Amino acid sequence: MANKKKTFEESLGELEKIVQRLETGDVPLEEALAQFKEGIELSQLCQKTLSEAETTLTKMMTTDGEEVNFDTEGA
Repeated sequence: MANKKKTFEESLGELEKIVQRLETGDVPLEEALAQFKEGIELSQLCQKTLSEAETTLTKMMTTDGEEVNFDTEGA
């Protein structure tokens, strides 16, 4: 099976399911540790996606196609 890159929404949904499972307290220790590790990886992926989106949203293009930081201070 091909390893498809998850969207932000898919990763966040999986992370929420992991949290719900772990909060029940009915998960065996070994499975809880594996779920926790997967949750950390999903959390890092979501954080990276959000950081990249923030970087993109704080830039704008000049008329000659150059990317410059968007100045929110002067607005």
